[in-house]
Amino acid sequence: MRKLTVVIVNYNVKYYVEQCLMSLQRALADVDAEVYVVDNHSQDGSVEYLSERFPSVNIIRSQHNLGFARANNLAIRQSESEYVLLINPDTFVGEQVVTQAIRFMDDHEKAGGLAAWMLKTDGSSANESRRGLPTPLVSFYKIFGFCSRFPKSKVFGKYYMGYLPWDKPAQIEVVSGAFFFARRKVLDEVGLLDEDFFMYGEDIDLSYRILKGGYENWYLPIKILHYKGESTQKSSFRYVHVFYDAMLIFFRKHYSHLSLLISIPVKTAVYLKAFWELIKMQVRGMKKSLGFIQNRGCVPSYLFIGQQEALDECRGIARSNGLDAEFVVGDESSLPEGHLKIDLPEKEELFVVYDTDSYAFETILDLFSRRPDGRVLMGTYSRRSKSIITEDEVIK
Repeated sequence: MRKLTVVIVNYNVKYYVEQCLMSLQRALADVDAEVYVVDNHSQDGSVEYLSERFPSVNIIRSQHNLGFARANNLAIRQSESEYVLLINPDTFVGEQVVTQAIRFMDDHEKAGGLAAWMLKTDGSSANESRRGLPTPLVSFYKIFGFCSRFPKSKVFGKYYMGYLPWDKPAQIEVVSGAFFFARRKVLDEVGLLDEDFFMYGEDIDLSYRILKGGYENWYLPIKILHYKGESTQKSSFRYVHVFYDAMLIFFRKHYSHLSLLISIPVKTAVYLKAFWELIKMQVRGMKKSLGFIQNRGCVPSYLFIGQQEALDECRGIARSNGLDAEFVVGDESSLPEGHLKIDLPEKEELFVVYDTDSYAFETILDLFSRRPDGRVLMGTYSRRSKSIITEDEVIK
């Protein structure tokens, strides 16, 4: 039996999957692992593109969009391994992430699920890295803003467990589906992802069943980047419908036994929150169509850091795409502090793009997490894919 199975579900984001797979190739160098990509009927040529570049990856071509839970389960059932890692396509991992996760799980037999330290593209920490169960009371505090107002409170901030330290392992309740490291023995006991959830909520449900099965969920400070939603449109009506429907499915499944005095207010709050989000979207769309909101948007600038060969390629891409760009020669030996030791141009939005052949993924993550800056965002360039990847776009 292999040590690990990694599963990625793809839907029209082949370049992000490619980057994720390239980071995994480094992270799995010393691990007996197999990788599955389940393609949910993409229309961008993902299957052909990825098959040609990653012949050792098991690619499952679905003729329908199965949703997140069903697609992951399809690969899990075909595989055999001690551990399973479910990871989003719009992520990349540090080189030591997988081996550290395996070591932790090997040392903690009661650990059923493991979460990573997810970073945003400015290097700040993503709250979704550690979460509490959305009980009726916790959900109430989240929906009505108490969680954001008192993030470090053990009562009001329980949804994101903001009172926990970021740099130490800690027991948590919910592991994010963006990076869900699980023990297969536990999955065999408590069941796989619930396929009633099309997208969103299935990670909360599985985390809860792991806890109910007598096991533990843990947070480990191993860093990954999560672009957060590159494969989903979070401003769409479909997102609002699917997200809040998932909340109701979870509530009906695990809290239907509660009295009407508790269940009715919570359900009403969920419906009102979803309705309010839709109203805000409609109002914003109407204002925009009437010209009250002007979509000016700042034009981003780019700073490329890497070896000369990579910079020459980036210079050509920048020229052909009309990018406002600067270039700095450096690698981990000659410029170990990267952009932290450079006088950055005063731009409203600046993408610092690292050559991933000159800097390790974990080094890039570490540099950004040491000094988060909302205007300075992470980008990468790969000489293999010839692609500049940021949270907003892929430039070739």
